[in-house]
Amino acid sequence: MVPMSIRQATPADAPAIAAIYAPYVEDTAITFELDPPTPATMGERIAAALVAHDWLVLEQSGDDGRGHIVGYAYAGEFKSRAAYRWACEVSVYLERGRRRTGAGRALYEALLPRIAARGFRQAVAGMTLPNDASMGLHAAMGFEPVGTFRDVGWKHGRWHDVAFAQRPLLVAPDPPAEPR
Repeated sequence: MVPMSIRQATPADAPAIAAIYAPYVEDTAITFELDPPTPATMGERIAAALVAHDWLVLEQSGDDGRGHIVGYAYAGEFKSRAAYRWACEVSVYLERGRRRTGAGRALYEALLPRIAARGFRQAVAGMTLPNDASMGLHAAMGFEPVGTFRDVGWKHGRWHDVAFAQRPLLVAPDPPAEPR
């Protein structure tokens, strides 16, 4: 078994993360972006996420002792209006061929407690349908379906539905403390 480790991402990880993400943008409707972000743009996204939420990478150790990023997970703003600030949206992306390896679960098992510790109360995930792998991962991680938006995204010549699922992160007294 090849050793794997999870650590906080840095903007220096942007080229590897952009390379993992690009096939999802170009070849699937899993994301509704139409053009893959450049490494510079991805670096800006990572830096922004680290200020208020979190971004993690999964590294596999190579024969040379260096880590190779094979997946990532992050949390970001759910909605911009102030009353939503205790909820965040989460995503996981893996290098092609890594489904059903436990990598997505490992990333979420590291990410979700970190964002709970920052004071976030709810995690929300959106999944373009059909996507049995993502639906299964989120269900296994305790996310419950909360609804489906029909025909909300046009990509690759057709309309796509998006299902949303939600998971509680933190139960604490009200009024809530500000996320940190």
